[in-house]
Amino acid sequence: MANTYTLISSNTLSSSAASVTFSAIPSTYTDLVLWASHRVDVGVRVNDQLTLRFESSGANTNHSHTQLSGNGASAASSRVSSNYAITIDEGTVGPGATSNTFATSQFYIPSYTSSANKPVSIDNATETNATTAWRIGSAGLWRNASAISTIIIANNGNFVAGSSFYLYGINNS
Repeated sequence: MANTYTLISSNTLSSSAASVTFSAIPSTYTDLVLWASHRVDVGVRVNDQLTLRFESSGANTNHSHTQLSGNGASAASSRVSSNYAITIDEGTVGPGATSNTFATSQFYIPSYTSSANKPVSIDNATETNATTAWRIGSAGLWRNASAISTIIIANNGNFVAGSSFYLYGINNS
């Protein structure tokens, strides 16, 4: 079967923003893919945390993830359960990275309208023109029976102007 990608919404920031929200996501597709090219303004760090959640309330604890990462010098793994969001450690570049470089992330969300829990596959890479840029693979889970209608991507500071986000719906037909 051919997969057909349809752009649902896009957002290229013209000024800094603390988060990017995709809301009123139609339930007419089988899967969702969110592509992001992002950089943040947090402190002097080279890399910083990225978060993804599936509703506007941060008070719940129904997100979890397992992460495998490496940066050319070391490797790490982590597991977070019962969290307010799916967190990707070292998932975006900050002011300490080479100027005008951005991280790239892909979030693949199959069966987002299912009445079962929603898995998420996350593929992430940072860029800093150095020997220790991060490469991250994560598996996330949203424990909720509701269809995903809102996606919020955020970080510890602000995404800088030029960061871009594209949400696609996929029809498997």
